[in-house]
Amino acid sequence: MASEPRPKRAQPHRLERLRHEGLKPQVKGRAGMAENAVVDCGWGRLLFAQTYPAAGPLIEALRAEGPDRRDIAFYVRNPHVLLAQAPQELFLDPSHTYRLNLATYRAGRRQPRGFSVRRLASEADAEAINRIYATRKMVQAPPGFIWSRRDDRTLTYLVAEDAVTGQVIGTVTGVNHQRGFGDPECGSSLWCLAVDPQATLPGVGEALVRRLSEHFKTQGLNYMDLSVMHDNDQAIALYDKLGFRRVSFFGVKRKNPINEALFTGPTDNHGLNPYGRIIVDEARRRGIHVEVIDAEGGLFRLTWGGRSIRCRESLSELTSAVALSICDDKRMTRRIVEEAGVRVPERFDPEDEPGLTAALETHGQLVVKPARGEQGKGVAVGLSNLKDVQAAISAARQLCPEVLVEEQVAGEDLRLVLIDYKVVAAAVRRPPRVVGDGRSTLRALIEHQSRRRMAATGGESRIPLDGETERALAEGGWTLDDVAPQGAEITVRKAANLHLGGTIHDVTEEIHPALVRAAVAAARAIDIPVTGIDLMVKSPREADYAFIEANERPGLANHEPQPTAERFLDLLFPLSAQTAARTALNRADH
Repeated sequence: MASEPRPKRAQPHRLERLRHEGLKPQVKGRAGMAENAVVDCGWGRLLFAQTYPAAGPLIEALRAEGPDRRDIAFYVRNPHVLLAQAPQELFLDPSHTYRLNLATYRAGRRQPRGFSVRRLASEADAEAINRIYATRKMVQAPPGFIWSRRDDRTLTYLVAEDAVTGQVIGTVTGVNHQRGFGDPECGSSLWCLAVDPQATLPGVGEALVRRLSEHFKTQGLNYMDLSVMHDNDQAIALYDKLGFRRVSFFGVKRKNPINEALFTGPTDNHGLNPYGRIIVDEARRRGIHVEVIDAEGGLFRLTWGGRSIRCRESLSELTSAVALSICDDKRMTRRIVEEAGVRVPERFDPEDEPGLTAALETHGQLVVKPARGEQGKGVAVGLSNLKDVQAAISAARQLCPEVLVEEQVAGEDLRLVLIDYKVVAAAVRRPPRVVGDGRSTLRALIEHQSRRRMAATGGESRIPLDGETERALAEGGWTLDDVAPQGAEITVRKAANLHLGGTIHDVTEEIHPALVRAAVAAARAIDIPVTGIDLMVKSPREADYAFIEANERPGLANHEPQPTAERFLDLLFPLSAQTAARTALNRADH
């Protein structure tokens, strides 16, 4: 790719353009721009295309990309020239480039509420950054690499920290071009903006972008650029709001497995939800043939080595109709697992009013749920008086004539995913909550949190504004139109179901062996090879538990980065794992 000669001083036409845009010309005497400039970001390298005198060296640099890394050639002015010389190896990244003029940028008036933005301060911060990358399906960087760059003058790592929990809930990386390669235009760029999809506080992404902008402005830089996928409407709306403008620079990447979805174009699994898509994507990586039969229903057929299996998301033909019927009827599930020695909550007759009154006196709170159903529909939790219990029974019967009333076991909702009778992933599921900001109504905060959950889950998770939400708020003395004070944490539903806005927190490495044994015993009693076992626990690290239910079609996508889809395909096609490993090794060699 041809580029401009290395500038020794700002040319008149460049000075005129800079002044027209309100930018500062380069300070006289600053070191000249380096050739073939590269900045290693851990997850991959940034190759600054304007510093490469010709296309050949840039192509060779992209060919040197490491395994499981994503290199990006940025500021490519003539991508057609570059691609024409290596069309089988490179592709044009389908992203837009946006620029913020730091000379005219003005800091926001509102300060972050409920969280703060700060520099990277510990190795734990570096690990938290990778955790957020994983939840956003981004390429991770070695934590040691991130931590070693904490005082780097080229790279800047910022994190957003929840003021109550101390947890890192967002991150962004900045690159100082002048420090990196002597950029004569004194520019900078923003990379890897990511907010934890479980975060409840609004404005985290905006605060990170603003803080980085202000950081670079104080360093005397002229502008800050970023690259954003063309269809990321939510991010683009934020950048438009902050004053970014589109500029005509492009990114070029290498055709590798990480980038595959960007250069292969839409596939026939486009209509699948995340729970089907994660399996189909893994199957295609292994060379397993995929036939999507009904995308809306999550139904597809996998074929490999003469074997063909139909699946509906994680429910396959390996799960028998008998096992499916057991999971479908929560009353039968209770009886089967209890017989296997698994502890279940005490159950009460929904028609026995005196018995329900006595149960409330004994246990304090009860749970009502339809005997059949999924995704938390009709489930009422935390019922503390007979009137609410009877209302919940009536509502549940709208979905199923048979209703269960059980003691409410105190603790956290733990989901264990078992594949081939082994625990592959475990996560605590928590009810949806919002944090007051002193300005917005609870209705507005719930709607904002619901939009964030929908964006993070491909539309699979949202918080309904229904009677159950109103009841949960009323229990705390709130209504949808109330304004909660800043920092007040308010649980808006009692059930922790993910489809109804709940959040999930991985605890796979913390599970007490007694919980693993209980989950395996339940799965074997039902005789189901793939299942999600739900337990109520005091803590994932303690042995106390009560069995809640077994799910015959657990959402594998909810547990990334745990290898749920990989283990599912291992179960269906055991020999395909060896093929996948060989393919990965061959890709790394090339």
